Amino acid sequence: MTRLLGFLRRHSFLVVLLALGTVLRVLVWVAYQPALLYIDSFRYLYNVGPLAPDQLNPIGYDLVLKPLLAIGGLAFVVAVQHVAGLAVAVGVYALAQRLGARRWVSALAAAPLLLDAYQVQIEQNIMSEVTFEVLLLGLLWLMLGRGEPNWRRAGLAGIVLGAAVLTRVIGITLILPLLVYLIVAGKPWRTRAGWRRIGVRCGAAVLGLAIVVVPYAGYFKSATGNWGLSVSQSNVLYGRTANIADCAKLNLDAALKPFCPIEPLGQRIGVDYYAHLDVDPNWPGPIPAGMTRSGLVKEFSDKVLAAQPGDVVWAVVKDFAKSFAPTRVSEPDDVPLDRWQFQTEYPLFNFQETVNQFTEQYDGILPSVNTDLAPILRTYQLNGGYTPGTLLGIGALLGLLAFWGRGRARPGAVFAAGTGLFLLLASAAFEFSWRYQLPALVLLPLAGALGFTTLTAASRRRLGAYPDDVDSGAVKAFHEQYGELRLAPVTVVIAAYNEADGIGAVLKEMPTECCGMRVEVLVVVDGGSDDTAAIAAADGAYVCVAPRNRGQGAALRLGYHLAADLGAEYIVTTDGDGQYENSEMAELIQPLLDDTADFVTGSRRLGHEEADSRMRWIGVRVFAVLASVLTLRRITDTSFGFRGMRAGLACSIPLAEPQYQSSELLLGVTARRSRLLERPMTMRLRNAGKSKKGRTLVYGANYARVMTGTWWREYVLRRGRLRHGKKRPGRAG
Repeated sequence: MTRLLGFLRRHSFLVVLLALGTVLRVLVWVAYQPALLYIDSFRYLYNVGPLAPDQLNPIGYDLVLKPLLAIGGLAFVVAVQHVAGLAVAVGVYALAQRLGARRWVSALAAAPLLLDAYQVQIEQNIMSEVTFEVLLLGLLWLMLGRGEPNWRRAGLAGIVLGAAVLTRVIGITLILPLLVYLIVAGKPWRTRAGWRRIGVRCGAAVLGLAIVVVPYAGYFKSATGNWGLSVSQSNVLYGRTANIADCAKLNLDAALKPFCPIEPLGQRIGVDYYAHLDVDPNWPGPIPAGMTRSGLVKEFSDKVLAAQPGDVVWAVVKDFAKSFAPTRVSEPDDVPLDRWQFQTEYPLFNFQETVNQFTEQYDGILPSVNTDLAPILRTYQLNGGYTPGTLLGIGALLGLLAFWGRGRARPGAVFAAGTGLFLLLASAAFEFSWRYQLPALVLLPLAGALGFTTLTAASRRRLGAYPDDVDSGAVKAFHEQYGELRLAPVTVVIAAYNEADGIGAVLKEMPTECCGMRVEVLVVVDGGSDDTAAIAAADGAYVCVAPRNRGQGAALRLGYHLAADLGAEYIVTTDGDGQYENSEMAELIQPLLDDTADFVTGSRRLGHEEADSRMRWIGVRVFAVLASVLTLRRITDTSFGFRGMRAGLACSIPLAEPQYQSSELLLGVTARRSRLLERPMTMRLRNAGKSKKGRTLVYGANYARVMTGTWWREYVLRRGRLRHGKKRPGRAG
């Protein structure tokens, strides 16, 4: 029992999300009995018995339905699908954990599958999506779960992909990202033996796919006389091309003219409408002798593709882009969105007799809706109970950016992002439907979690509690050098790493008095290999040397505590590279003396900035917005290094970041409701040396990680502990 409780505590975020997802599914299962039936559901149910291949959909989902319906009815099927949906979310979480993501990041990757109302609605439908998602998860585990894939797992992946193709034909497109991954995983192309390995595992994947798909294509041929997987193949292309065909420019003969829509361009009804015109046996009229409707449909589509390739591509791109819209909206020619929304009445789609037939056949009841629960579910779904497409786009972007990251999550992030984007693009080539976005919930949030993990891998090292062994050794050596010492009321702390070229000029410009108080300088040398310590001492600073480099955050933390222990009342921080105007120090100190602020920071955006990097210029503004959102107060600059603070405040905040520490301290200050003040100040170019701050997206991702992680620690976890009985500390002063 103790072990179980420990496990639940370790994975508490997922447990909470899983509980919410379970409650949501139970409510849906109770609200819509025995199941939701869409038009496609009828096709699946009609084909459960014969398992005929000459249908709109392959028989993969029917093979799942058949044994489930033998055990129970439709209500049992959707209950199994709900459990499968929960299991897929847990599988995503476990895979993210296996690849190095932290628990909260992994839980966020699983959250869309657990809480998205459109996902839960499709689970309540007799539809193939959940089976497809299970197979997608299996593909991910085979490729990513145990490092670089070998030929055995590649072959199994091909078989799983084949099963996915028989569930939803769109799965056939995923052979391309699968083969690309098998080529690049582990970078085997560097040697001749590596190329043999590539050939073997790619061959195994293709063979595995063929083992499933080729026999089924033969089965299809035995029923139709043609090789294929579905009778919808030509209709799919016709739906896309008919919607944009400029028939006046196509030079159509008499046999093809009836296939051009009668609606003028700009007033076409939509891809979905034209793709399913074949349900009318009389459309489009008499077929000339010796010809077939499917052959003419293909010929018409080919002519549109040849004459209007740009129009077709643009239509697909526009539909692809819709997947990343922030809200769920439906344009006039889209598949109606309300098909995938909870209704307060049972959706019949003008097929009441058919629906009644199936629910009575399998469950012995007529379809029903719980009028108390349905409005609640609908309200939840329409008011934010879904995954915004923008978040999926961010997940895809993070996954792709992982290409420039590091760590074992890197290949998985890129593979999940590429596969998810390719699946959405392939679906958009047919038509846009929010239903087709749902499999991306398995792929793109995982890509985002792994991408975030990869991009922040370099900054995952955390400092131990102060003082650690390095801190203690540095303080001991400082006291041995200087003996009993009491610092000035205003002490400037400078963290320096190999700043020999610039530190001297900074110290020469340092005022010895500010606001009527004496000023002294404490330079914390963070390891390094040059003469920074000797130069600083020669220019009148007290010098504390850490024996090894740990990062600016560690050096500043050491400086805060040492200065406070030696009597400093106010601490000012600046850099050793000459970027800040030390003559502006009074702007930092005076608000502290007037007791109008506890923490004062300069702002280049309120003052003057000499920017040396366009990327950094953008980053300053982006992170200011993020900090303002997280703290619910206006902040214009999170990383300005010229700051003044009460010494007690600086030491009261637990600092654990070796780098990116400026935002950690800032959010720690605001979380304690200390009074923060920004002042307009100057930031110049460095007077010497090279900046140790990155200008890359990886640096930005690490900075964002520290900000969001500090916010979670200080605003959520710490305040939560205080609310549960611990006394809230007063304002530092």
